[in-house]
Amino acid sequence: MHTDTAISLIEQGVQSDQSAPLKFGYCAATIALLQPISPGYLTKQESIAVLGVDDLLIRSLLDKNQFHDPMDEALNLGISSATWPLFGLLWPSGQRLAERMALRPVTRERILEIGCGLALSSLIAHRRGANVTASDCHPLTHAFLDENTRLNGLPPMDYRHGLWGIAALREDGLPVLTSAQDASVSGLFELIVGSDILYERDDEGTLAHFIDAHAAKTSEIWVVDPNRGNRAAFHKHMARVGFSMHEKILDQLAHNDQAAYKGRMLTYTRG
Repeated sequence: MHTDTAISLIEQGVQSDQSAPLKFGYCAATIALLQPISPGYLTKQESIAVLGVDDLLIRSLLDKNQFHDPMDEALNLGISSATWPLFGLLWPSGQRLAERMALRPVTRERILEIGCGLALSSLIAHRRGANVTASDCHPLTHAFLDENTRLNGLPPMDYRHGLWGIAALREDGLPVLTSAQDASVSGLFELIVGSDILYERDDEGTLAHFIDAHAAKTSEIWVVDPNRGNRAAFHKHMARVGFSMHEKILDQLAHNDQAAYKGRMLTYTRG
């Protein structure tokens, strides 16, 4: 596939172009290789293809080595330097979720994406006219979302701070502060979606409780999981809050520019 690359560093790293950890459906990619004027991060801009809808322009971090947290905003939310860049990369499971979102009939239902990162699925739903709210706990997610809606000529999208469970311990041992610039997720949603959100053990069921707190009485939950190994416990906790589960294998062999993928689509319903 033809790739054309360009570079841009915006607002000294507050908005910059990013690259995806795994290539999928790229068109006209732009890669930024500029040296920031002050400590910051680099980004890239790419045209991302998702089956069933027009391509989207996405600005992301250049790679997983980017880091910029001069005021400890991320650290105070329990986001370490090692995990800091993960929000700003395009991940294969996010692509699978976006493909399914592209097929969802647009109705008046309220949709919430949790752990949205670059919010590819939310952007697709938003462009199609769905009532969608994106949420994450990273302090830069909102800025990247605003820039990507602008790049695609879309009106602003609703965004909320969404953090479940106990924040990770700070690397320096100081207390974790869970203050955020954005208002927290509120209200009830008929559809809640997330990709690669079962990345850690959750013996207390904090994610299931967070979903339960924001899911309407009659609701559907989509989780794309790249076989992280924490599904069984999550199934159990979701069952305790009244959800039944259907599982679909999404394994795919490498094809053209697309890498092989192994994972599952978990669909939970209630009501």
